[in-house]
Amino acid sequence: MSAAEFTPTCDLCDAHKTDSSGAFRVLPPVFRDYGALRRFAGPVVTVKCFEDNTLVKAAVDSPGEGRVLVVDGGASLRRALLGGNLGAAAARNGWAGVVIDGCVRDVGELAACQVGIRALASMPMPTEKRQEGQRDVPVQVQGVWVRPGDWLYADEDGIVVADRAL
Repeated sequence: MSAAEFTPTCDLCDAHKTDSSGAFRVLPPVFRDYGALRRFAGPVVTVKCFEDNTLVKAAVDSPGEGRVLVVDGGASLRRALLGGNLGAAAARNGWAGVVIDGCVRDVGELAACQVGIRALASMPMPTEKRQEGQRDVPVQVQGVWVRPGDWLYADEDGIVVADRAL
């Protein structure tokens, strides 16, 4: 989705502020911006993992096709689930963005990656590779449900999720 086609999250919230169905959700304002792209949107792919980025690596090493990878890292602040190499892979493979309920590392390298990257914080400690986790399952990110196939929109004002393209 190009910047010209992007609907700001504030406009989406104005249009859906009375939606009580759960089809439109707003993530809490706890995420920091790490990638070169400030605005990104696309259909969601999910990974659920805890201090093991095996499935994150597998996802960003595959064709992104303009999708957004949403990682439920259990809000861990002890290990980074994405670093410079994986950020570069996400950009190279066409991912629109990566949203991590957890940490990243190699902040300087991530800033040069042409992909949107949001996470809670930076942490230099890498993960352990235990080959654990799940892909394409509903996840809770900061208490908000995000499902595979939802659409995620992120910009300077925040992150919203909808059950369909808006």
